[in-house]
Amino acid sequence: MMPLTDLEILTLIQDPKSKEKGYRLLLSAYQKRVYSIIRKMVIIHEDADDITQNTFIKAFKNLDNFHGNSTLFTWLYRIATNESLNFIEKKKRRFFFPIEDHEQVMKTYIDESYHIDGDEIERKLQKSLLNLPDKQRLVFNLKYFEDLSYDEISRITETSVGALKASYHHAVKKIENELKVE
Repeated sequence: MMPLTDLEILTLIQDPKSKEKGYRLLLSAYQKRVYSIIRKMVIIHEDADDITQNTFIKAFKNLDNFHGNSTLFTWLYRIATNESLNFIEKKKRRFFFPIEDHEQVMKTYIDESYHIDGDEIERKLQKSLLNLPDKQRLVFNLKYFEDLSYDEISRITETSVGALKASYHHAVKKIENELKVE
């Protein structure tokens, strides 16, 4: 079966008779990718699951506000990245974590969790990403892991392409420097 286009999914959602089917197809089409980017930001599987669920709830509630100025993918990623960044900020404030303690908790999770795949190099990369500022880490994740173009990232983050290129460049340099030290 051919995957449905965004327009076909939206048409199904807008029709009361096929609304539920449309939502299921939207989830089927985008849930794994949305979860993936959230997981790279928050690291902890349970948190990523919660944020993914919140992302789709928010999307479903606001689908009438989607005007097609971007793709559903871009719109969902914008919601997911905002939800992720908000979650990280709330978690830091709620638990009064100094930033270093929060990073250490996440690094320990990377080492000990069976939910984290990858070899030692992948784990080192994930740990070094935790040292980046949240938005810089987001840009790196979208470019490096999701292989998005700067134009796509610009639409998702509502940031200029030039600023994104600079952010990605700085992230790469910091990661290279940190991995050389280890």
